[in-house]
Amino acid sequence: MLDDTLKSQLNAYLQKVTHPFEIVASLDDDDKSQELHRLLTDIVGLTDKISLTTDGNDARRPSFTLKRSGQETGIVFAGIPMGHEFTSLVLALLQVGGHPPKASVDVIEQIKSLEGELYFETYYSLSCQNCPDVVQALNLMAILNPGVHHVAIDGALFKDEVEQRQVMSVPSIYLNGEPFDQGRMSLEQILAKVDTGTAECEAAKLSEKPVFDTLMIGGGPAGAAAAIYAARKGIRTGVAAERFGGQVLDTMAIENLISVPHTEGPKLAAALEEHVKEYEVDIMNLQRAVALVPAAEAGGEHEVQFASGASLKARTLVLATGARWREIGVPGEAEYRNKGVAYCPHCDGPLFKGKRVAVIGGGNSGVEAAIDLAGLVAEVTLIEFMDELRADAVLQKKLASLPNVEIIKGARTTEVNGDGKRVNGLTYEERASGEIRKVALEGVFVQIGLVPNTEWLKDSPIELSPHGEIITNERGMTSVPGIFAAGDVTTVPYKQIVIALGEGSRAALGAFDHLIRS
Repeated sequence: MLDDTLKSQLNAYLQKVTHPFEIVASLDDDDKSQELHRLLTDIVGLTDKISLTTDGNDARRPSFTLKRSGQETGIVFAGIPMGHEFTSLVLALLQVGGHPPKASVDVIEQIKSLEGELYFETYYSLSCQNCPDVVQALNLMAILNPGVHHVAIDGALFKDEVEQRQVMSVPSIYLNGEPFDQGRMSLEQILAKVDTGTAECEAAKLSEKPVFDTLMIGGGPAGAAAAIYAARKGIRTGVAAERFGGQVLDTMAIENLISVPHTEGPKLAAALEEHVKEYEVDIMNLQRAVALVPAAEAGGEHEVQFASGASLKARTLVLATGARWREIGVPGEAEYRNKGVAYCPHCDGPLFKGKRVAVIGGGNSGVEAAIDLAGLVAEVTLIEFMDELRADAVLQKKLASLPNVEIIKGARTTEVNGDGKRVNGLTYEERASGEIRKVALEGVFVQIGLVPNTEWLKDSPIELSPHGEIITNERGMTSVPGIFAAGDVTTVPYKQIVIALGEGSRAALGAFDHLIRS
């Protein structure tokens, strides 16, 4: 099951296991059960600290649980955790085996103090880069608190459950049998949702923090770069972000970051955070900005208010709230979001295996999505508003070579159709003739660009472009002295990671220059 290289790497990790434990598998006679059995046999063959039995009685097969000293740990893997979930498996083995987690002492204590029985189920796909964060967070909660249980379920293997629960987006999380949330969630986000009292106390603590010299609003590449450049100047620096890493966390392959031939979004986000933590930077996660109160006079303190109820003050600000996927804005899109309407082909594509889907958008993102999906689904219909595709020529050539892809140009999507429960079609207008046409399908992937996260600035004096982007000068300063901006949220052309890094650095230098001159 595991090749020699992977066995060697896993063997090195398993040397960190100090407490013996047992893997209990529930298997049938089918191929997938045999595949799981080979994987587990390879694992136990690498260390004498882990044993394997196949007398499990879980109704989900193939599956396995981890037992320590004869007691359930609360962790169950239903399926074969390879692909992106192999890391989740390795971490579970290490943590059950006594290796300490990387979570902070406060977070660990918060997990241990949770009361009641919490039974989580997470549906994932092996190609989803967002799913491991959720799986690993809930696994850790199950290890640390006996009242927490977690089952990680491969949606591709348990199709009946997926159909019954109408799971059309991963990760999909259930708590005690009821929908809990969908999409990437950090451990802190999950805890904030199940332990609201603690979140309120944390907001009160944030509001008591001293004034920052420079405060970054947003923790993507621009915010991270700005934080590093500011901290290196020896000034009091903070980062308040809804989620550190920003949209990079949702990016699969990154191959144009100079000097880094290939990486993945979550890996880059983790590297950015680790770099920031090398300096004296106060990182405050789960903070979504909702209002800006600029300083009343030159050299005064700017205030940012957050949805959590917290507020922070700083002498200078760097606004780096980034952008998010643009929506089509047609009837049915919101109603069927996560019920057939999706925005991440890498994450949700496997749930549409053998089905018919549409991709909206003919730029690089849309064409790449169509190419990826063509290898999974039965048919792909790409719909582009303009009369020609805008993607790179090499991508268009590849797309045209695929036999199960239809390309429709000069078409305006007018409605996402459904039966009340899930998507069953799409309506579009031929722009040249005005004729209305319908396409029968089960999924719609929207890939039409980005919209800046500036709604919270609409009532502020910050000058915005007609597209809602923050306008800055050559030093990154906005229309309000002492307030700077950087990255995808600004008017800077070409929304690229490498550009955001440079823009964040420039904004921080501009902020420092403003501080010393005023």
